[in-house]
Order: sequence, then C-alpha cells, then structure tokens
Amino acid sequence: MKILLVRPPRIKQAITVSDFMFAEPLGLEMIYGQLEEHHQVEIFDMMVDKGSLTRKLAKYLPDVVGITSLCIDVFEVLNLCRETKAFDPEIMTMVGGTQAFLNSRSFADQTVDYIFEFVDESNLKKLFEILELAKGEQQDTEEKIALIPGIRARFKGFTSNEVKGRNQYLLPNRESTSKYRLKYSYFGYKPAAIMEFGTGCAKRCEFCLRWRIEGSKENLIDRNLIRKDLAAILEPTIMLVDNDFFASEQKIRTFLGLVKELKLQKNYIVYASVKGIITYEPLVKEFKELGLKAVLVGYESFNDAELSDYRKKSDTHDNLKAARILEQLGIDAWASFIAHPDWSKEDFRKLRSTVSLLKPQISSINPLTPFPDLPLYQKYKNRLLYPKGDYQSWSFGQVMIKPSKLSLRGYYYELLLTNLYVNLVVNRKTEMIKRYGFKRILSLTIGSVRTFLRYCRLMMNTV
Repeated sequence: MKILLVRPPRIKQAITVSDFMFAEPLGLEMIYGQLEEHHQVEIFDMMVDKGSLTRKLAKYLPDVVGITSLCIDVFEVLNLCRETKAFDPEIMTMVGGTQAFLNSRSFADQTVDYIFEFVDESNLKKLFEILELAKGEQQDTEEKIALIPGIRARFKGFTSNEVKGRNQYLLPNRESTSKYRLKYSYFGYKPAAIMEFGTGCAKRCEFCLRWRIEGSKENLIDRNLIRKDLAAILEPTIMLVDNDFFASEQKIRTFLGLVKELKLQKNYIVYASVKGIITYEPLVKEFKELGLKAVLVGYESFNDAELSDYRKKSDTHDNLKAARILEQLGIDAWASFIAHPDWSKEDFRKLRSTVSLLKPQISSINPLTPFPDLPLYQKYKNRLLYPKGDYQSWSFGQVMIKPSKLSLRGYYYELLLTNLYVNLVVNRKTEMIKRYGFKRILSLTIGSVRTFLRYCRLMMNTV
C-alpha cells in the first residue's frame, strides 16, 4: 500500500514554543520504520513544506493518509481529512498522536476512517496486514479490525473495544525526513535530532500532561533499540525529551555508557528535575564532559506553597541550589515558570526578582493550563475563558483561567512585561551570541517578537 504520513501545519494564532523548539515528527518516523518493509511510505511535514495537501495527493496518489495530532490541531486535522476525501473518497484516513490518546472522539468525523487511541508494534502492523489482504470480504475484514486493540473505526461508530494501552517507543527511521532535517532545531542548536531514553515519570506533578500520557512509572527503553537509534543520528545535537533525564542513577549511567561505547561526540540537551540535578551532581558533571550543553529545568514558581500544590518534589531553596550547580559546571539552564491565575502585580514582580536570582540563560513563562478532563480542569472549570471544544486556544502560552486579582488585560500586561524583562535584561545574550552565532540569535529574536505581538493582540482584545 502507498501510505502518506502527515504532520499538520502550525496553528498561526496559537502561542507555543515552536518558534524556539522545532522538533522532527518523531512519532511519524517511528510509524514509517514499522511499515516501510511491506509498504511504500512517505512523510509530508507541513510545518516545513508549504505545499498544499491536495497537490501532494495528486503527485503521490496514496491509498492511506495518516495524520498526527496535538490538542490544538483538531480542526486542522479534520480539515486535512476532508481535503483528502474531497480529492478521492477511496483514500483511507487515519488519525493518531497525543490528542487521539487524550480525547479520541474529538476526531469522530465522517471523513475519518480510523482513530488510533495508541500505537504499538502490534496494532499498527495488524491493521495494515488486514487491509492489505482484504479482497472484497468487507464483513470479515470489519470483524477482524474490530478486535484490534486501540483502534476506533468509523464503520462501528468509533466505539472503543476498551483495551487500554500507551504509545510504544519504536525505532524511528531518521532518513524518512531527510529532506526536512536541516530545519529541525532546539533554540540555537540547528540541526538537532530528538529521541527518548526513558518513558513515564514517577514525580507526577499536578500540572504535567506527560506522565499521564506515558505513565507514572519510569521505564527505560530497550538498550539495543537506543543503541541503533543513537548510531543512526547524524545531527551534531541530540535533544533527549524524557520527562526527567536525571530520574535515577541507573538511567544516567546506562546512557553515558552507550555514549562511551559508541564513541559519540555530540551536543546533548535534556529535560531534568531540580532534585535530579542536586542528587546526581557528579553524574551531571560527567555528562557535561561527554557533551551535555543545556538543561531544561522547571523551576515553576518563586512560592513554596505553589510548588507544594503543584506536587513538585523541590522548593525554592532547591531551585537556587540546582541553578548554582549548573552555573558552576558551565551548563546552560533553560528555565520554565508557570504564571498562576491568582497572581497579583506584586507576585509578578517577585517572579522577575526570582528569575534574576536564578540567572538562567533562557526563560519561558507560561500561564497555568488546566487541560480538559484532568484534575486541574475540574478545579478551575468555573473560571475557564474558553470552552473545551475551542481546541486552538489550548496552547501553553494563552491565558485559560480568569485571573482573580487582575483584569484579564492587566494579567496579559504583566505577562508581557515579565517576558520583556526576562528577554531584554536577564537572558545572557552576549554568551548566547558567542555560543550560537548572530544568525541563530536573530532567529530566536524573531520568535520572541512573534510571541510579543501575540500577547499584544490578546491584551488589546480583552478587557
């Protein structure tokens, strides 16, 4: 079968970190790797490729179009499915990704044939085996498909067979996106690849979506799979997207062992917890010597009570200690903070003082986002500014909860002021220019300007 795997274009009105972190479509690369042996597969990354889907369909003439999704992509994904069916009603449409896992019925549309609640090696290959072998025996084919775990089909009203599962980390084919790879980047590091070494997170922070998707237990991915994946990455920089790379000593030592075994000379960027940085400081130092360049760390707040409510396993003293460790080791800290909806002007001022004290190279401040059907959503349900079905508004950068101590316009003003302060005063631009070069800093600056303008528009359109 001819299969076209599609990543939707960016949602222009959404405020996200995509101007700074533009990663490859890893999930589609994994699906490509599973299907390429028996099928003709191509990836169409519409975040890079500005051509229309219809034009691509006319050129490629696929039997199947599979589309990945985030929460904000629902309307765009459905439009792509409708565009596909308008071109040729016989093309099968399939949808998967994060949003399909969290709320699969958001894609219950007559132009969608199959929804993957989750994807693993078994259900993916099984569906395509059945479709490939189908020779007019429609009833028998539907009965077989109905038994496959994790797949909702239009022919049975998108009902679920109630078999639970999670997306499996499969060996990606990095060459499948070869024509796009020079575009993929993480802040100043370009080109950059992404990969995962461990899934799940035992810390279970209240606001975090990742552990709810991957599980509350840390699991290392098969060592042989990771060895093959590392050996296949040609980019000079690898971003490890584990929820907390410094989750355990075994995990860190295992990965560093692979780096030494393969004699890799790469730049590495990781997500890490404050506690992990403090607990495993000697291993952080060893990783630095093997190429660790930057750590994305969630400091989240200046307030210990808020950190406790978020179920963080660290306090403000720990935040400062971790910041000094990274500074002494010469590792960049890319910090994230959560703007609470109950903050006052004074609270925003305290945040700015805290960022100055922690001295990260880069900072992001995003409003608290209570994703639908999670505990925070129920807590703030009566204060939500957008309905659950307004998918494009559910990005990390947009205010979703009505502020209690400021008007919405005043709240956006404080967010804008804080982001300007952080980008113009705190972030160490001289060091970044030296490290990344002026052209890359310019691209980051353009991303910051886009965010600034979006906040300005939101502020002026509110009361």
